[in-house]
Amino acid sequence: MAGTTPSERPDRTGAEPGGPLLITEDERLLDDLLRLCAAAGALPEVAHGPPGRKGAWEAAPLVIVGEDCAGRLCGTSRRDGVILTGGDTDDQATWRRAVALGAERVLALPDGERWLVDRIADAVEGIGPPAVTVGVIGGRGGAGASTLAGALAVTAARTGRRTMLVDGDPLGGGLDVLLGGEKEKGLRWPAFAESRGRVACGALTESLPRLHSLRVLSWDRGTDVAIPPPAMRAVLAAARRPGGVVVVDLPRRIDEATAEALAQVDLGLLLVPMELRAVAAAQRVAAALQPLLGDVRLVACGTPGRHGHGLPPVEAARLMDLPLAGELPWEAGLLADVARGVPPGARVRGPLARFCAAFWARALAGEGGGSGQGAAGERPEPARRARGGEDPGPRAVADGGAAHVDGQATGTGGGAARAGGRSGGRE
Repeated sequence: MAGTTPSERPDRTGAEPGGPLLITEDERLLDDLLRLCAAAGALPEVAHGPPGRKGAWEAAPLVIVGEDCAGRLCGTSRRDGVILTGGDTDDQATWRRAVALGAERVLALPDGERWLVDRIADAVEGIGPPAVTVGVIGGRGGAGASTLAGALAVTAARTGRRTMLVDGDPLGGGLDVLLGGEKEKGLRWPAFAESRGRVACGALTESLPRLHSLRVLSWDRGTDVAIPPPAMRAVLAAARRPGGVVVVDLPRRIDEATAEALAQVDLGLLLVPMELRAVAAAQRVAAALQPLLGDVRLVACGTPGRHGHGLPPVEAARLMDLPLAGELPWEAGLLADVARGVPPGARVRGPLARFCAAFWARALAGEGGGSGQGAAGERPEPARRARGGEDPGPRAVADGGAAHVDGQATGTGGGAARAGGRSGGRE
């Protein structure tokens, strides 16, 4: 922006709240700071000395002071979030002015540009506990991982929490289709393929289709079937930053993009049909997951026509050496519901919805009143734990009625969320 006048620059006048306050008369420094604000998605307010607008100093989420103006601000009231830049960091006079201002940091440019972009974005977007992030993986093909992921997201959104469902499986057919929103306007994964660094969480959320009170990042119907690892890292970090719940549907084969997703997942649910071959296949998936994710739990799902004669879930958990997170019977009519546009988990009396409700009751127990944010200073459950650790959850038993929760544990040392009732199909 070199060569522009202050009136031509895209800074705020004070009417629009929320942007950082820039205080400098140095034209070159101001151009640099405006460029960094643009990179952070922030619209700043500019002052060329002590701010003339009443309350501007106190109200701004962040104040960046040029060293040229620091001397005139030393009598200003102390506040958090003041950064001094534009001076010589080896000069003792610069540090004395920083102390007088109560600055949290003395920053040299261009070396500190990346840090400053993140700091500006954090200040504008707000900083809180990241979203509780659950990854769902099928132990074998057709286990129903996409259906469970969709049901978990629908159930979380029904409680009023900020919820995002992320389709991490390019070959899964699209979660927007599963939720009946393939024609809904909004961006899909290919639009984010070039994402790098920091993605603005507000812009991400608003750009995605809204289905059943949640946001969905899915695939389009094109031929692109790869998520670049930097894009997965940047997009998932933006999805988690505002808090709430993020559910990620993950493929069984772990590539670099999936590994990036697992690095940001708190808890993995491995969905395994109770058949010996399925358990054998799932053991390989679990072996690939465990070095990347410290908390992997088994969800034992029924299969059509078995009528309770499949492999006992406790035995499957023992064979796989995984805590048992829950038992999910086969639910008749689920596929027909999805074909009619009824999303998985929407029927609150069904075993799938009851399983999801019991799971979230435990996983989000540290939250206060369904706000989508954890308690201050506390990471909501589920926290990552080493395999074989403490009880991962309560056992919720529903035998034809509403689920109730007790403190029982399975024979593997893990809790179970058991949903009884009719059985049915999953994707």
